[in-house]
Amino acid sequence: MNLALEQEEAVSADSFPKASAANIERMLRNLNHFNSTPEFGTTRVLFTEPEVAAREYIKREMKQLGLKIREDAAGNIFGTYEGTEPVLAPVWTGSHIDTVLNAGMFDGMSGVVAGLEAVRLFEEAGLRPRRSVVVVVYTSEEPTRFGLGCLGSRALAGKLGAAEAKELKDKDGNSLYDVLKSLGFPVEHFDEVPVRRGDVKAAVELHIDQTGELERADKTLGVVKTICAPSVYDFKVTGRQSHAGGTSMARRRDAFMASAEMALAAERLTKESLGKDDYATATIGRVNVIPGAVNVIPGEADFSLDVRDASFEHKKELTQKILAEFEEIAKKREVTLDSKMYNDDHPMPCQDDIQKKLVEAAEETGISYIKTISGAFHDSMLVGEFAPVGMLFVPSRDGISHSPQEWTDFADIAAGTDVLARALFALADE
Repeated sequence: MNLALEQEEAVSADSFPKASAANIERMLRNLNHFNSTPEFGTTRVLFTEPEVAAREYIKREMKQLGLKIREDAAGNIFGTYEGTEPVLAPVWTGSHIDTVLNAGMFDGMSGVVAGLEAVRLFEEAGLRPRRSVVVVVYTSEEPTRFGLGCLGSRALAGKLGAAEAKELKDKDGNSLYDVLKSLGFPVEHFDEVPVRRGDVKAAVELHIDQTGELERADKTLGVVKTICAPSVYDFKVTGRQSHAGGTSMARRRDAFMASAEMALAAERLTKESLGKDDYATATIGRVNVIPGAVNVIPGEADFSLDVRDASFEHKKELTQKILAEFEEIAKKREVTLDSKMYNDDHPMPCQDDIQKKLVEAAEETGISYIKTISGAFHDSMLVGEFAPVGMLFVPSRDGISHSPQEWTDFADIAAGTDVLARALFALADE
C-alpha cells in the first residue's frame, strides 16, 4: 500500500487522533498570563510588553512542534509543518493573539491554539500531507492601538504598505512603521509582504461565535458562509456652544442633539434594510461631546459609525441612505457636518469547497453544525483577497465577546479542532 493511500485511510478511520481539550486549555491559559489587566479581563494590545511576550510564547510552542518559523515586515508569524511536496502552495490556518481592552481569553487565540493542536495531531498520527500546513499569527486583528483592524492580513493582501504604515499612528504619535522597526522587524522588506493569488492553496480559520447563534441552535460548530465587512466613518458635528439656561429651545444649534438624531436615523434605516442573508448592522460606538459641561449646550460632537453587511452593494446602498439623512438633519438643525471614511471593506464569501470539507469532517466525526454568517470581521476577510478561505465557529457562552465574561468550553474548541484538522489535511493532501 502506498503512503498516500495509507494516510487517506488513517484520516478517515476512527483511529485518527482526537484533539486534547487539556492541551488547548493549557495553551490558552498560558497565553492569558500575558495580560496588562489581570484584575479585569484580558488586555493585550499590539506590540506592548504583554503582546510581545505572547508572541514569544507562541513561537516556543511552534518550536516544540518542530515547525519552521519566520516573521515578515508586518509582524505576521508563520509556523510551517512541512509537507512531502513543499514546493506546492501551502494551506494556512490561524488567527490573532491581540485583544481589545478588557476582553476575554478566547477571541482570536482559540484559532491560533487550534491550529497548533491540529498540527500536533498530524505529528502524533505520523501524517504528512503533500502540501505544507502553516499556522499563522496575524498582526493586530483588533483596531485597538492604531485605529485600523487586520493590520497583518491587510498587509498580506497588499492593502497596507510601508507608506501607510508610516501614516498610521497611535494615540502617542508613534507610527506603526517606527514601532515595527524598533522591535527589529525587517521594515525595509515591506514590499515583500503581499501574497500573490495562487501562492496559498487555502486558508481556514477557527474562531469563537460572537452572536450566540450556535448556543441558541444547540449546535457545536458553525460553518461560515460569508464574512460581513465594515465601512467605518468618523463624523464631526459643529453647532453653537452657548448657555444652557440662557438659550431658548428655539434658538439652539445643539451639536449633540443633532448627533443623537443622526444616531437614531442610522438605527431606523438599518432596521428597515434587508441585506444579503437578512443581515445588516450599524453601530455608533464612540461619542465625544465638547465641551462636556452640565450647563453648556455642546458646540461640537464627534462620533463613529460602523456599517456592516454580507453584501457590498447592499452595504453601499445603506450607507448612502444614512449619509444622505445625516446631511438633511444637519441642514434642518443648522449645524455643519464633516466626515472621514477609514475603510470600506468588501464582504468575503467562504469558498464552497472548503465549506464542503468542513461539513464532511463534521459529519464524519458526528459533531453537530449549522451554516451561518459572520457579522464580525476577521483576518480571513483580507486573506480572501489572495486565497480561498473558510471559517469554522465554536460556541461562545451567551454570544458574549470582547468582554471579561467571554467564555468558550475547551471541549468545544477541541471538537472544532477535530473538524479543522481533518479539513486541513484534506486540503493539504490535494
